[in-house]
Amino acid sequence: MSEKESLILNLIEEDPFISQNDLADKTGLSRSAVAGYVSSLTKQGKLLGRAYVIPKKKRVLCVGGANIDRKFQMLEELVNHTSNPVNSSASCGGVARNIAENLGRLDVDVSLMTVVGEDHEGKWLLEKTATFVEVDPSQKLPNQSTGTYTAVLDKDGELQVAFASMSIYDSINPDFVDEKWGYFASAELVMIDTNFPADVLEKIITRCEIENIPVCITTVSTPKVKRLPVSLKGVKWLIANQDEAEALAGYKISSEADLFKAAEIIMEKGVEKVIITRGDKGLIYYTKDLGSGVLIPPKVEVVDVTGAGDSLVAGIMYASLKGVNIENACKVGMTCSILTLQSKETVNSNLSPSKIEETNSQYF
Repeated sequence: MSEKESLILNLIEEDPFISQNDLADKTGLSRSAVAGYVSSLTKQGKLLGRAYVIPKKKRVLCVGGANIDRKFQMLEELVNHTSNPVNSSASCGGVARNIAENLGRLDVDVSLMTVVGEDHEGKWLLEKTATFVEVDPSQKLPNQSTGTYTAVLDKDGELQVAFASMSIYDSINPDFVDEKWGYFASAELVMIDTNFPADVLEKIITRCEIENIPVCITTVSTPKVKRLPVSLKGVKWLIANQDEAEALAGYKISSEADLFKAAEIIMEKGVEKVIITRGDKGLIYYTKDLGSGVLIPPKVEVVDVTGAGDSLVAGIMYASLKGVNIENACKVGMTCSILTLQSKETVNSNLSPSKIEETNSQYF
């Protein structure tokens, strides 16, 4: 940022409603020169481009999916081609949104960037999320329907099949990133899922790398992992399950050793730290200089698996922001996941820093 840009930004911070004519008078610059500097500040993300709004500093910006989660849990064994009795519920969902709420409940300063429809579901979703998360970066799109995710669980709470209706994300293009860049520039860490289109993900990853903003990627599904660019240079964390890691690495995983080989291949794309999850078999973590290892989770009673992976990511990010090493950060992530597994809620409403500390000491 140049000296004149810094001067103009200071004047705007003192008076967000100052006119460009007044800025010209106070700086001795021409009106057209002031307009040029304001445009430059907007492109740098120092201004949000409307009424001189200066973005609030946030520790984490979560970018990606937010939708309505509908769950149908079987009361008995599934019988095909007929009606089955279930318990049903609806709640806020979406990978980026769930991670953001988990972080918010852990007292992390977090914001959410997503898109919803101008419908009842979208309004409800943002209002509920705003209790723990800043939702100003999010946008309502006209003539679009808010995304939905419908999960069918067996009587033990294990996922059997899921249906995702999320075409709203296909309407986003790379210009969206430029328009919202102020929110990226004001974050200490950007967490992205793979719900947005490939060209949008590439734009985020590339520009964050150029501007030295750490990125955490959590993959959403095996098909959507293919949206990631070939180069992941600048990505600090990548967290994926075994199938997603296999697809990203292009390497068949048949053993524990293969997990580390796949992680190594992913690291060659530019990632600093790779975590591959295996459900109730735990996870592996792999880094170039900070060690690697396997973590096996304790046996716990599972009420519902939905949201457990999202809480794992949130726990890892929460711990890493506090300077915890990767092994212990993964243990904190597992602790968050355990609390989610033991709840019927996608995000456990009892989640808190003290609850994490208590549960972590109990199991680890």
